[in-house]
Amino acid sequence: MLITVNHAILHILDFNSGITVFSEQELDITSNSVVTFLAKHIEKSFTDHNAKAGTFHPDSNFKQQLAEYMDGRADFTGFSVYIADVIYTAISQSEAADSTDLIICDCEIDSKRVIALLKCNNKIGFIHQVTHQDEKIRNEIINHYAILPGLTQKLDEYALIEADSLAIRFIDKKRSINGEESYILADRILECSSLISAKETIKLVSSITRMVAENHGQSSVEAVSKTKKFIVENTEISEYLDPVELGKEVFRSSPLMQAEYINEVKSAGIPETVKLDRTLALQKGKNHKIKTDTGIEITFPADYFQNKEFIEFINNADGTLSIALKNIGSITNK
Repeated sequence: MLITVNHAILHILDFNSGITVFSEQELDITSNSVVTFLAKHIEKSFTDHNAKAGTFHPDSNFKQQLAEYMDGRADFTGFSVYIADVIYTAISQSEAADSTDLIICDCEIDSKRVIALLKCNNKIGFIHQVTHQDEKIRNEIINHYAILPGLTQKLDEYALIEADSLAIRFIDKKRSINGEESYILADRILECSSLISAKETIKLVSSITRMVAENHGQSSVEAVSKTKKFIVENTEISEYLDPVELGKEVFRSSPLMQAEYINEVKSAGIPETVKLDRTLALQKGKNHKIKTDTGIEITFPADYFQNKEFIEFINNADGTLSIALKNIGSITNK
């Protein structure tokens, strides 16, 4: 992934000390430390499978301000101060006014122009402090309340807006603002819709197929295994997952179960199509893990479920279930 930072600025919203500083100058993007910090966190945010998707509401003020900036009617610093001011107002009205360093970036990700809002919530950390006492040097350990996230950490909140398509990816936290539960980024800043993440979609469709199978006395293990297999195979031909088609395939032999599944998908608010990264699909769908009521745990490739050469589920006459593992050449302790 190639990330080029064209503009970046940092605004300080410190509610602990009461100091709020809106920067009048951009960050030095010729500095290796600045570029490394920004590029790493932009990359982590862009590839985060927990990110939700959003679309601007027609009357979004942010959308209008963004258009003015993109058209050259507003400069980068002024655009960033607008964002910082709106975020400051929203946080100051919330019950938990957490301090944050807000970084706004105008960047390119693989030649795609993106506006990034990186909300670096301040963490309490420890640093050393050198003092002098009785004409002697004394090294102390003190609390510091404005620790930026490390390069290996994920940001708690962020938003990425593609300049051309206006597609939004974000992570946000719900807060109580003036007694009303709302999201700062989605509801107060961007004024956009919110769709569940790809990761949450996989979790939900797996849960729904399991529930529908159990409701009709069918094997939930088989249903979930088919779900995972469909997800993995689908990514080979498309980057979008159709949850309804998934249910039709998993419950192909039962129109009644298909109808129940589709109804549950709609009730859960799962969108008609979900963009799904192949890496995530393989991570979540390649293997299936089961645990018996006797405490035995087994993990096996999802596509092995219907291959009786390797694993077979046997329904016993007394209502219990047996699992036969076959053609094993060796066993390794882990």
